Amino acid sequence: MIARLWSAQTTLALAPAYAEHLKTKVLPILRKLHGYVTAMLLKREVAENAEIIVITWWHSLDAVRQFTGEDFEAAIVADEAAALLTAFDLRVRHYDLALGDVASAPGI
Repeated sequence: MIARLWSAQTTLALAPAYAEHLKTKVLPILRKLHGYVTAMLLKREVAENAEIIVITWWHSLDAVRQFTGEDFEAAIVADEAAALLTAFDLRVRHYDLALGDVASAPGI
């Protein structure tokens, strides 16, 4: 399995709007792609800003390419999302899952 990681910065005030964009605009597209598994949005407050990391999980790099095209390390950031961010990665990182563990936990 492949993890695709991308990071960005935004203001604390705009962080919820970015989460809503991801939830309502991006995830519905990803869910239609063969080989897409799931996504996670991580947020960390840093001073007056929010650092965010988006992790999407895929069965293979071929599955990632359905979303990205041939340049699979290029970040795909819609203008609507870019307007909510103060900075963001232009390139993403991919990692092979080396070990996984899922525990039953309340709230997840």
